[in-house]
Amino acid sequence: MTVRLLPCGRRAVLVETGDVLGFQAAVTELALPGVEELVPAARTLLVRFDPAVTDTDRLGAVLRQVSPVDTAVAEAGEVVLPVVYDGEDLADVAAETGLSVASLVERHTAGAYVSAFCGFAPGFAYLSGSDPVLHVARRPTPRTRIPAGSVAIAGEYSAVYPSASPGGWRLLGRTAAPVWDVERDPPNLLPPGTKVRFEAVTS
Repeated sequence: MTVRLLPCGRRAVLVETGDVLGFQAAVTELALPGVEELVPAARTLLVRFDPAVTDTDRLGAVLRQVSPVDTAVAEAGEVVLPVVYDGEDLADVAAETGLSVASLVERHTAGAYVSAFCGFAPGFAYLSGSDPVLHVARRPTPRTRIPAGSVAIAGEYSAVYPSASPGGWRLLGRTAAPVWDVERDPPNLLPPGTKVRFEAVTS
């Protein structure tokens, strides 16, 4: 697999790859000297290192030889999230996609989701694996406050808002599952690589 490496200051390399989770798993297995942190995103993996141990050239030479492995998802386990599908945008998304509300819910719960990366807010996991029919744009005008636990979609991703915040994703429903809890160890319920399944419930 072809990867592109971009230096990020003296302490990091940004890897552009088509299989971020597989690449992350491979680098984790190698336990490269000096590598301190791996930060996945949609199409990139930030590899942060200790410049006293390695440097961009040495690390880059190794990273160019890395082949992604298929272990990250299997190791993380699966989380089932019960969802009440009563979101403010449910009917509008159904109309936009040409589906009935019942069919929309069926397609959303049938998805095999994986936490691809986290961002925007602590515990906000971007869940890949949505049915392509459900790939809809964000709202043209974001809401100023979305309640914690809101289940939403935007583009190719689904997500659960971990805390109340502004946001422009399309709201399908809500879950009582706390995806971010500072009293829990670890606080993030959906770290990258976690398999996720949504289950429709009535209350």
